[in-house]
Amino acid sequence: MSIVPTELLDLRAAVAALGARARDPEELWAEAGKLGYLGVNLPAEYGGGGGGITELAVVLEELAATGNPLTLMVVSPAICGTVISRFGTEAQKRAWLPGLASGGLRMSFGITEPEAGSNTHRITTTARRDGDGWVLRGRKVFISGVDATDATMVVARTEGRGPCLFVVDRDAPGFRRTAIPMELQGDLRQFELVLDDVRLPAEALVGDEDAGLLQLFAGLNPERIMTAAFALGLARYALGRAVDYARTREVWDRPIGAHQAIAHPLARAHIDIELARLMTGRAARLYDDGDDAGAGEAANMAKYAAAEAAVRTVDQAVHTLGGNGLTREYGLAALITAVRVTRVAPVSREMILNYVSHHTLGLPKSY
Repeated sequence: MSIVPTELLDLRAAVAALGARARDPEELWAEAGKLGYLGVNLPAEYGGGGGGITELAVVLEELAATGNPLTLMVVSPAICGTVISRFGTEAQKRAWLPGLASGGLRMSFGITEPEAGSNTHRITTTARRDGDGWVLRGRKVFISGVDATDATMVVARTEGRGPCLFVVDRDAPGFRRTAIPMELQGDLRQFELVLDDVRLPAEALVGDEDAGLLQLFAGLNPERIMTAAFALGLARYALGRAVDYARTREVWDRPIGAHQAIAHPLARAHIDIELARLMTGRAARLYDDGDDAGAGEAANMAKYAAAEAAVRTVDQAVHTLGGNGLTREYGLAALITAVRVTRVAPVSREMILNYVSHHTLGLPKSY
């Protein structure tokens, strides 16, 4: 008997069937939105599915497992949609959530800065009051998909206070974007953003300016969970290709999968994936149950475990196919860099180890 609820199994099957019909990412995004998959985590009263991050992670994992990940799901419905649904005003919810749920509106998330890196306490993008509104000034880097979104949720620091969240329209005066040349070719481009005295109305602020890290991590924990789902889906895709090849490729009159040197590493990869999936499901459930503290630890561990499993699985899949693993025909070589990114973003594995050693094990802080 499966311990996975029937509704999740049905969702997995339906999304897998959608992803199996390979198509242009824009067409897939539109179809997923039409079917309600993009907003499955958002409140039903605003056009969403009434579920949680658990369901949204299933959607992303299953699409990635068919080789068709929609990376913007990590940002638009998971981070931005979640933050707005939890902390936004009624007007903000009505303005954004139906569009984010349908896929008709998309939003980027801008936090990373050139000098701050993983240290969110060193964010230098500022927001100062100007009459009834705000003025934002600063720089962001490695912001995904800005050219494809309608707005960016920007993290800025107010005078004497912690980080706050602002929705900045893509055409706001003073808001400029420059594409960053990347070796990695994914479905989203990366951008540097410059906010040169961007003037915003009062209603651009999402939530309370005094809430600080509480609101920020309401979005960052789903980001970690969704990154884990992305990694797991790609790992499953790579493992499936490798297993099919090992079953059918014959050398010395038998399939290469009959040899333990091939079979055992693939079996270990499957075990690693399933363990990371359990951790990811636990993290999503804790978050959906409102346990932000427990979800913080679990989301970090899930992202760590999934990224490590994905990197090892893709490497073994390529190795299983030998030279064929590097050809375009089999579609594995591009995954080498794609899954490697999950070790780095949205938080490095070293920072996750710092988090666990300090917050969970109670060891002294090293930074």
